[in-house]
Order: sequence, then C-alpha cells, then structure tokens
Amino acid sequence: MNNFSDNITKLNSINRRMFIIAAAKVIIFGGIISRMFFLQVKQNDKYLTLSDKNRIREWKLAPVRGDFVDFFGNTIAGNFEAYELHVIPEEIEDFRYTIYRIKDLLNLSDDYFKKIVKKKNEIKPWETLVVSNNLSWEEFSKINNHLYDLNGVKPVISISREYPYKELFTHVIGYVSRANEDDISSNKTIKEKFVPELKIGKIGLEKTFEEKLIGTNSIERYEVNAYGRRINQLAFQKGDKGETIQLTIDTKIQEFTNQLLFEKAGSICVMDIYTGAIIAMNSSPSFDPNLFVFGINNEDWQLIRNNPMKPLVNKTLSGNYSPGSTIKPIVALSALENGIITPDFTVQCKGHKNPLELYGQTYHCWKKEGHGFVNLREGMKQSCDTYFYEVARRLGVDRLSETAKKFGLGKKVFKELFNNEKNGLVPNTEWKKNALGQSWVLGETIITGIGQGFIQTTPIQLCLMTAQIANGGYKIYPKLVANDNTQYEDKFIPLYKKSKNIKIIQDSMFSSTNEIRGTSYRSRIDDPKYQFAGKTGTAQVKRITAEERELDLKTSEIPYEQRDHALYVAFGPYKNPRYALSIVIEHGGSGGSVAAPLANKLFKMIVDRHEIRKSFETKKYMNI
Repeated sequence: MNNFSDNITKLNSINRRMFIIAAAKVIIFGGIISRMFFLQVKQNDKYLTLSDKNRIREWKLAPVRGDFVDFFGNTIAGNFEAYELHVIPEEIEDFRYTIYRIKDLLNLSDDYFKKIVKKKNEIKPWETLVVSNNLSWEEFSKINNHLYDLNGVKPVISISREYPYKELFTHVIGYVSRANEDDISSNKTIKEKFVPELKIGKIGLEKTFEEKLIGTNSIERYEVNAYGRRINQLAFQKGDKGETIQLTIDTKIQEFTNQLLFEKAGSICVMDIYTGAIIAMNSSPSFDPNLFVFGINNEDWQLIRNNPMKPLVNKTLSGNYSPGSTIKPIVALSALENGIITPDFTVQCKGHKNPLELYGQTYHCWKKEGHGFVNLREGMKQSCDTYFYEVARRLGVDRLSETAKKFGLGKKVFKELFNNEKNGLVPNTEWKKNALGQSWVLGETIITGIGQGFIQTTPIQLCLMTAQIANGGYKIYPKLVANDNTQYEDKFIPLYKKSKNIKIIQDSMFSSTNEIRGTSYRSRIDDPKYQFAGKTGTAQVKRITAEERELDLKTSEIPYEQRDHALYVAFGPYKNPRYALSIVIEHGGSGGSVAAPLANKLFKMIVDRHEIRKSFETKKYMNI
C-alpha cells in the first residue's frame, strides 16, 4: 500500500515538473516568437534602414560656389572647369611603374612626387589619390592619350573658382583657398558642407558672404561591400549653386582707375552722392587672387609679401593717412556752423617771413612768400595754411572733431562688411586724455586744422565726406551690394545747421579747381558737362627740419619713403553733382601736381558712363 502511494507521489512530482518545463518552453518560445514579430514587423523600417546603412554609403561632393557680378551683370568672380588627375591604387597592377609614368608625362618635381607617394601610403588602396587638381589642357590631353598604359588612372573634370579680371577686384572681392582646421571648427556651415579640397572665402566679400555663396553639396549614393569598397552607384542628388551677388561697381571705370594707378601705391574711390553706390574702389598695387585658389607657391608668395608697395594691404579701407589740406572744407564748415567766422573773415599770410609761433614751435605756410590778405574763399582756393591755422585756433579741436565725425571721418564706412576696414582717428581733448594720459595743447589744434598731427583718415572716408558735402550736406550710407535694401532711419538727415554754409564750401571748392591761383587749376575742365570742384592735399610723412625747408628740394630729389602723400577729393559735374571721388597717391608729392590730374581724366569717363548705367537700370527695371 505504501509502495503504491509513493509511486503516485513520484508520478505527480514528475507531472508537475513536466508541466513546469512545458510551460517554460511555451513562455520562452512565445517570447522569441513575439520578439521576432516585433523586430521583423513592428520595427521593420528601422532595421531595414540600419541594414541599408551597412550596405549603402553616401559621398558628398564639393558645392558649386555662387558668382559675383558687376553692375551690368558681368561675372567678376565665377567658376571654371578644372582638370584633375585621380588614381585608385588597388586598380593598378604596378603602382611604381604607373606613378613614374605620370611623373614623366606631367614633368612633376621630385619634391611634389614625394608628397604624392607619401599621401598614397596614408590612404586605403581603394580610396582616390588626387595627383593634381589643376592640370592644364595640354597636360589633361596628354594623360588621356596615354590611358591605354595607365590602368587605374582617371582624368576628371571638376568645378573650381576663377577670377577673370585677375588683380582688378582683389581688394574688394578677396579670394578663396582650401578650408583649414580653423575654418572648419569656427564655422558651422563650412563644417557641415566640408569635403576634401573645399574652397572657402579667406578675405574680402568672399569671406563676408560665405554663407550665401557656398551652395549645397551634391550627393552620390553607392552600394559598398563589407570592406567599404564601392560596388555600384545607386543615385545622384544634385546640389544647389550658391547665390549670385551683384555689386554696384562699374568694371569699365574700375579698369580705368587701375590704369591711372599703374606703378603707383595708392587708392581711388568713386561714389554716387545720393545712393551711396560705389562705382569704383581700387587699391594699388594688387595681386592675382587666382594664385591662391589651389595654394600659392612659395616663390609667388614671397614676391607679393616682400613688395615694398604692400599689395596685401587694402589701402582704401586699411590705409590710415593724414588728410592734409583735404580736411580744410570741413574745418571751414565747422567754423561757419559754430559762428566762429564769416565768409569775409580775413587773415594776413606772410609766408616764411612772419610765421606763427607758439610755445617755441613755428608754423609756416607752404607758400614761401605768403598769400597776403585772404578770406575764406581765397584761403580755400590757394590752400593757405596760415588762414586755417587761425581758423582752427579760434574753432578748437573739439568742435572740429564733432563736425568731422558727422561727415563720416573717424569710423568705419562699411561697418562689418570688411574685417580689415580701419576706423581712422579724429582726435579731441578727451581722446588724448584717455589714450595718452596727456592734456591737449594748442599747437595740436593748429596742425589738425591743416590735416596733420594725430588725425588719420582712410580714402573711403574722404570719399564719403566729399559726397555728403556735394549732395548738400545730407547723410548717406555707401553700399557695394546692388540688391542691399537695408533701410536706415537717419538716411538723408541734414548734417548742417544752415544750408547756406554748405553752399559756401561747395563754391570755395569750385574756386580751388576752376579759378586762377587755385591749387588744382591746371587740372580743371572748362566744359560744364564734366566740370568738377575739388580740394588738393599734401600730407607730410615726416617732420621737416629748418635745414630741409631751406633746401627746398624737388620731390624727385627726396628718398621715396620720405616723400609727401598726394591727395585729392572732388565732386561733379559741378552744376548738377552726382559723383564724388577721392585719390591718394602714397609718396606722390604734391596733391595738385600728382593726384588732381588723375581726376581730370577720370571725371570724363565717370560722366560718360552715367548715361550708360542709367539706361541699363531703366531697361532692367522695365524688364526689356
């Protein structure tokens, strides 16, 4: 009986265990089946995508950069078909033989050849080795003619930057070159669109408008094997070209300013006095930006870098110059506005015979025999230093500084458009106290009145100053980008207290150019169509000793770096003003004999081109 009971107990125990095991199996297999259902059905899309990512690769291609065009739509910075040579090492049976054949065909230097071999050793066998990204057509053709003997070698046509006018627009547009680590880390857009050999703006408007110009990447999708090697192209998505940016510059006038500045160091600016449009903006000497696109070689770089005329410096925006007598219209205007003088205020100039003496310092007029008795008009016409010494003494530097700043001196003209634009300096008593920890002295006011001493201006500031005198004394904002529709609340706000004072200054500048004894009289144009008004300036670059003054040397007899800078500002046509200009010739000597004659030639072209631009704008507006 006990044996029977024990058997039943054992049987029940076995049944329970089997039931538990069976239940566990059901639970386990149920979990596996439900998990498989979840993975294969519910999350099918997710894992299909992950699978594709293991099988499919995307390659970004360099985006096509947007163009710069001038006022008339002519391309001044665009793109061209560049001829490249690519090599895929794993497709070459004898790499050593092939690479030496390429070396002979392209006449590669030993140093460059070593760089190519080194680069080959740093990449995977199936990755592309770029042997050259800028072959000439002759080299490209030669490689194509020998492809039968060059397995794994691929001539490729790509898109790269081109500057068709070479050095003409360099200081405005800038240039592009390969993106470096700093460029990538400091700019999110460049980082997102980066591919090897990507070219980005380094200076000028190329850098300023990088976000608009860069475009979007084209995308190639390839099927790859387990080693990441491309097997088959699946799709191609074409990227968008960057924006086209139109400038206000007239290329014909820009070219002419380049001719006028040939073999000279300096700047010429031309501005519309109402719209603020920059018609020309040239800094000389310049350099060919195409040299930087694929990486400039050391020889070319040293030639540019060591040029004593400093072609790397944008003199229009970064050149700080004493304005010399070109500041006199502002000195006279400030004195009139503050009631310090009237147009009839008269000073006797005795030249070197009876100079002004203050605290042991002697202040001469430039004319040795003096100008005699002069009022404002004659003082401006003949650029009498003695007259403006006295005006400045009575006016004071603080009131002069206030007027000068109103008319655009002492601050950036283009704000943040260029990262190399300088502020210049319009000094006053507070500035000297804060900057130098010293009190202002009267002698500094006197020399500021003739544009010497601490005061520093850029050529573009002098052009803006003149434009605002020419338009009747109203504030304008210069612009380089034609479609810049920025609205300024204070645009065309009068900068004067009495409009008659502006007219007095305009008339005085007219006399300086168009009447006998005027400092730029020899550069006048009698035809009212082209007639202009202006003011010469000669800025010392070193203090003249009494002995040097007595020698009275000609400019050609003075060492180049010690010669005065020659300046000229002007506006015209006088009866119906539309354009202002500034000219600065470094170490040119006299503004009247060197800078003003250039304006004579330039104004004829500016006025003649006006109708052409006007007609073009009308047709564009009417969509003819």
